[in-house]
Amino acid sequence: MADVSRLPDFTDPIARHCRVDQPLLKADMTVEQALGAIRQQGLGERIIYFYVVDEHDRLAGVLPTRRLLTASPDMMLRELMVTRVIAIPATATVLDACEFFVLYKFFAFPVVDANRHIIGVVDIGLFTAEMLEEREENITAQPDEIFEALGFRLSHLRGASAWRVFRHRFPWLLATILGGTMCVVIAFFLTMVLGLNESVSMQTMTVTIQALRSQAVTSSWFKVAFLRELRSAVLLGLGCGALVVMIVLLWRKDFTAALAIGGSIGLSLVTACLFGLTIPSLLHSLKLDPKIAAGPVTLAITDFVALAFYFGIAALVF
Repeated sequence: MADVSRLPDFTDPIARHCRVDQPLLKADMTVEQALGAIRQQGLGERIIYFYVVDEHDRLAGVLPTRRLLTASPDMMLRELMVTRVIAIPATATVLDACEFFVLYKFFAFPVVDANRHIIGVVDIGLFTAEMLEEREENITAQPDEIFEALGFRLSHLRGASAWRVFRHRFPWLLATILGGTMCVVIAFFLTMVLGLNESVSMQTMTVTIQALRSQAVTSSWFKVAFLRELRSAVLLGLGCGALVVMIVLLWRKDFTAALAIGGSIGLSLVTACLFGLTIPSLLHSLKLDPKIAAGPVTLAITDFVALAFYFGIAALVF
């Protein structure tokens, strides 16, 4: 297991830090058979949940320890397990895993490959040592304190320099850009515009909601957050816009179309970032739950603005 005396690099693959000593149970086992298998395999370093696999060794469910210990010995595990399991993909980074803990508030997650085979388990002990100044093997802090600390860490990371935010977020937007290049006429670039716009607004909105869990909306906080997000938004807009300009130039050899499409993407991404910050902050200040309302409102407004930029610039140019 990774050394929990220090926090791992957030860019590390999470697969490097997961534990592989977790006993796996079969869905067709009875409780009595499962307990026997656990005694035979051992409990590993720390057990929070037991994970159940099917006949092909794919993740099938999660079994809370309390439910296993209090069930009848002849009951089948498939009758006890929870089948809706949230798993971390093996391709995720430590930062991605940190977000899983903050968003879903579980104490452990299985790490799975593309075929849903469990390659290990990561628990919250990976993060809590430095954040809570906890040096014991067991987690003694209250659950709310643990997830608040993770939220602070995420907000600090997301509050890094604009260039660092750009380097972390820009690669994820490349997939949307590459998908958009499959379009064959300029009208089909609308798919790319809306896809990028929604990706950026949801990224910013998620980070903002996490920060608001432990931060009151004040004018000074909003000013600092707004300026920080504006710098990041400009970099994201310039990066994505410039890349799309080059794609259109190579494909269509049309400088006017390239500037129109790239410019509309750049402007819409800037507004998407700002709406992703402003709308959750406004809802939070009005004592509304931003987790419920912010998503639909943010997406609706950012899509409307993106369409206005896209068709407005196209109307002026063509």
